[in-house]
Amino acid sequence: MDNSGRADAIVRFEHISMQFPTVLANDDISLDIRRGEVFALVGENGAGKSTLMNILYGLYQPTGGALYVKGKKLANHSPGQAIAAGIGMVHQHFMLVPSFTVAQNIMLSREPRRSRFFYDFRAAEARVRDLVREYGLAVEPGARVSQLSVGLQQRVEILKTLNRGADVLILDEPTAVLTPQETDELFEVIRRIVREKQMTVIIITHKLYEVMAISDRVGVMRAGRLVGVHDTRSVNERMLASMMVGREMLFSQLDRADTQGEAAIEVENLQVLDDRGLCAVNGISLSVRRGEILGVAAIEGNGQSELAEAICGLRPLRGGDIRVLGRSIRGQTPGQIRAIGLSHIPEDRLSTGVSTPASISDNLLAGKQRRREFALGGLHLRRRAIHAYAQKIFEKFDIRGAGVDAPAASLSGGNMQKVVVAREFSFDSPVLIVAQPSRGVDIGAMEFIHRCIIEKRNAGCAILLISADLDEVFRLSDRIVTLYEGRVTGRFPAGGIKKADIGYYMTGHRQQEASV
Repeated sequence: MDNSGRADAIVRFEHISMQFPTVLANDDISLDIRRGEVFALVGENGAGKSTLMNILYGLYQPTGGALYVKGKKLANHSPGQAIAAGIGMVHQHFMLVPSFTVAQNIMLSREPRRSRFFYDFRAAEARVRDLVREYGLAVEPGARVSQLSVGLQQRVEILKTLNRGADVLILDEPTAVLTPQETDELFEVIRRIVREKQMTVIIITHKLYEVMAISDRVGVMRAGRLVGVHDTRSVNERMLASMMVGREMLFSQLDRADTQGEAAIEVENLQVLDDRGLCAVNGISLSVRRGEILGVAAIEGNGQSELAEAICGLRPLRGGDIRVLGRSIRGQTPGQIRAIGLSHIPEDRLSTGVSTPASISDNLLAGKQRRREFALGGLHLRRRAIHAYAQKIFEKFDIRGAGVDAPAASLSGGNMQKVVVAREFSFDSPVLIVAQPSRGVDIGAMEFIHRCIIEKRNAGCAILLISADLDEVFRLSDRIVTLYEGRVTGRFPAGGIKKADIGYYMTGHRQQEASV
C-alpha cells in the first residue's frame, strides 16, 4: 500500500469523514493525489467514492477532517470556489444544453460579448478552436449538441471544464456509454493532457480492466473506508475486485450453452416508431432460441430500447411481426404477452421497474397479486402469505435493506435492481427480455445477477439481453447482434468477434449479415 504524504500532492484529504443522517459515507479517509497522475477510485455502490469526490468539488461539506488543494486548505467551499481552485468535474450524466452549439455550451457563463447586449459568436468559436488545438479534443464549435454522438458530447463537457482553468479533472464513470473506439480515444486524450500539461485526472469507475489500462495508482474503498492505495502495476483485476467486496472473486468464464431448442422469440422485418414519431426500429429480423442468450450491442439511442418495448407490448408495431412461443403478439397488451410466458427487466428501474413509495414486498408481488395463494377471491390480499413469500425471495436474492415492509425508495440502486430481477425471475417464464441488468450496480451485485441470468438460460429460457456494457454482452451471450440506427449491422457467434472490433459495427461502419 502506498499512501504516504508527498510534497508533490496536489490534493490531500486528512481524516475526512462524512456523516449523513442514516449512514457514515466516508470514515476517516486520508489520501494524497499527486500532480501529473491518473488516479482511479473504485469500490462497490455505497462505498463512498462519489461522496469523497463531491466533497472535493464542493457539493458536500465534510463533517470531519480537512481538505487541501495545492497546499491551501479548502473549508466550506462551493463548486464555484472549487472551480476557482482548479478542480473540475465531468458527471456521468452530461450537463449540456442540447439546443445550444458546442461553443455556446463551452463558453456558458463566460460568454464573450461585442457589447453589453450582444453575444460575440465569432469570438466564442475562435476560443473553442484554440481549446481543441491545445488539448486535441476534436469537435466542431458550430455543431448543435443535440446532433452529436455521446462520445463527442463528452468531449464538450471536458472542454467546458478545461476552459474554466481546471488542472484537476474528475471523471465520473467516463466510459459508461462509449464504444471501445471512443474509450481508446478518450484514454489517449487523458494520457496526452497528463503528459503534456501535468494535469491530474481522477477517474471513478466500475470497469477494472480500464483501471489497469489508464491509471498510475488506484484507491479502493469499501463501506466508507479507504482499504488500499496501490501502484496499478503492482495489482491485477482479481485483487482489486476482492478488495472491493471483502472476499475472493472468482471471475471464472461463464459456460456457454451446449444446445438450444426451437425459436421462442421471432422478430420479422420489424418497424417501430420512437416518441418523436421517427423510425427507431427499421426492418430488424432476429430470433432467440430456448436455452440461449442473444446479446444486443449498440450505442444508446439506436433502436434497442424500442425493440425491447415492442416485444413486451409497451410500444405498437408499425410494420412486421413478433412471435413469442409461436404466437403473434401484434395488438396484445403487456399483460396478455406476460401471460403467454414473457418476463421483462426494464432498462430504467425507477420509471418502469419499481414503485418507490410501495413496500418491497408489494414490489416483489407485482403481477401475482390476484393469484389464489395471495388474494381471497382475487381481491382481498392475504398479507401473511404475501409477507412469507416476499421474505423468501428477499433472502434468496440477497436483497439488502431494512426489511420487506420498508419502502422500495429506501433501497440502494443495486438492491432496487435486485428487487426487479427477483420479481421477474420468480415468474419462471420461458422467455426473458433483460435490458441493462447491471446498470448502476456494484461488482458483487453484478456477479450475482449474471449468475441468475445464466441459471435461467441453463434451465431452457430464451433470453434477449440488451446492454450498454460490452463486457456484459461478451461475458453472457451465446450470440451477438449489433444495431445502428435501427438496423442490424452484424451477427456473430460467441467468440466470433473481438471487443476491439465490434465498435465499428455499432457505429455503422461495417455490415456483416452472416447467419449464425
